[in-house]
Amino acid sequence: MAGSRGRGHGRWGEREQAPPADDAQAWFTGRLPDEWFNRPVAVTVDRDEIIVVGTVPAPDVESDDQAAVAAAESGRIRRFREATRDARIAIAREAEQRYLRKVAWGVTVGGTTELFTTLSVPVMTRLRQPERHVLDTLVDSGVARSRSDALAWCVRLVGDNAQPWLTRLREAMEKVEQVRAEGPEL
Repeated sequence: MAGSRGRGHGRWGEREQAPPADDAQAWFTGRLPDEWFNRPVAVTVDRDEIIVVGTVPAPDVESDDQAAVAAAESGRIRRFREATRDARIAIAREAEQRYLRKVAWGVTVGGTTELFTTLSVPVMTRLRQPERHVLDTLVDSGVARSRSDALAWCVRLVGDNAQPWLTRLREAMEKVEQVRAEGPEL
């Protein structure tokens, strides 16, 4: 039976530990063709996925119409996606073997960013009635289609509104890891 993340073999609940991806930004910077993007890519890593987002030059649109600009940017993104598909798949396979994580791609053109085939990972949680009531209110009001969508909406809302606090928390966790690494071997 596959582990909880579909990789490796083991008993239920065991999962293969993904190697560190501290060098992923540098690896992608060195691996990607120079002509793809006009500035360094943004590489975001978590335990399941690596998202690589690059910036492509915006098309010249001789119009102030926002709909026309958005359509041109969307067209540029689609052109990039189609033209680089095979190469992106090959690079993603290399990275997936190296880091044991799925790779997703995205492109920013002007004011438009689009991600391609990102993971949607199920997360199990137990909620008491007051928390379920919050989710059901979001569903009943039409804000979300399901409890799962409502929970994702809540997580995005907290992430958007608590970003400075989350950044400080991540920095503190990195400091703890650094101190642990400097400690004695057991």
